[in-house]
Order: sequence, then C-alpha cells, then structure tokens
Amino acid sequence: MAKAEFKEASRSHTSFLAAAEKRTLIWLAERMPAWVNSDHLTVLGFVSLIAAGLSYWRSATDPMGLLWVIVFLALNWFGDSLDGTLARVRNRQRPRYGFYVDHILDAIGTLFLLGGLALSGYMSAPIAIGLLIAYYLISIEVFLTTYTIGTFHLSFFRFGPTEMRILLSAGNIALFYKPRVLLGSAEYALFDVGGVVGIVGMAVALIYTVSKHTMHLYNAERI
Repeated sequence: MAKAEFKEASRSHTSFLAAAEKRTLIWLAERMPAWVNSDHLTVLGFVSLIAAGLSYWRSATDPMGLLWVIVFLALNWFGDSLDGTLARVRNRQRPRYGFYVDHILDAIGTLFLLGGLALSGYMSAPIAIGLLIAYYLISIEVFLTTYTIGTFHLSFFRFGPTEMRILLSAGNIALFYKPRVLLGSAEYALFDVGGVVGIVGMAVALIYTVSKHTMHLYNAERI
C-alpha cells in the first residue's frame, strides 16, 4: 500500500498586527545573509525565551532584569516568527520537522518564561501556574484542530503571540512605576491582575473554540 502524502495544514492568522507583521517578516527574510538558516532562527527564539525567564528571576533582586526581558522577547519574536517565513521565502520548507520542533521548543520555553515570572516576585506562583496550564490547554486545542480539521490557528480574538509579547513588555515598563494596583479597597500586584485577566481570556477562547470545532466535526461525521 502506498504511503499517504503529508498534507500541510492551512494557516489562519487574524491578529491585529498580522498583515503588517507578515510584510515585515518577508522583508527581513529577503535580506537575511545566506549563511543564516531557519534552524539558527529557531534556536535563537528558544534561547531568547529561556533568557527572558532567567531575566525575570534576576529581576527579583535587580529591577533592570525587567528591561532585559523586553530585549529577549524582541529576540524571541525575531527568531520564532522569522524561521518559518525564511523557509517559505527560500522554498526550503520542512513542514513536519518545522511544526514539531518549533512548537515543542515554544512549550518548553514558555515553562521557563512563566517559571521565571513566578520567581520574580511580581506574580504569585499560583497565577503563573494557572497561566501555564491555560497556555498548554490552548496549545493542545490548536494542535488537535490542526490534525482533525486541517487549519492551524495562530491567534484568538485578534490576539496572537506578537500582541502578547507587546503587552508583556508594556507591563514590564509599568512595573517600574506602579507594581501594585488598587481594586476596590484591596491592593494587588499588577501582574497578578494581568495574569487573572489572561487566564480568563484564554479560558473563554478555549470554551469558544472547543464548542465551535466540536460542532464542526460532529456535523462533518454524522452517523
């Protein structure tokens, strides 16, 4: 029996910055030195995410670590976003390898990022763990949708990884001026409030997409 050909999933990216980001990435890819390949960029993105987590850990004793987080998030965007674009521009695509390596490294890197944030003192450990669980659940849903429906979703409700990096960087700057906020009569850590909002947002996105895709698959495979 002949082995079925691998069919790459279509990409759905509808975030606020998606169109501008795509043009920027293509412009950068067309000007990258020949000796730089997608694997180099993938490693850069992964190492930068770990470095961002370590910088959060460092910020517990040195607030300048917050600025280093912003630098490493920018490098993470550069490597993590450009690796696939470079492969497509050069027609050097390896869809299965690229998809697997890119996303398993993202999952490991996010563990370091949120772990560092939990150790920074700017976010409580339970909320950081809640964010990590919510992120992993969203990731599982995305991967299952990619396999069962054939569409790889890079954003939810117009928010994607790039928008989240920008929000996190803006939050880091805000920490220098107002690390705690007053809600009602109680005071909370700024990043605890932001973390709860993030968990609720991802939970809503998860419930919506699970319901939508379950109905789609049910109707597609009625008995």
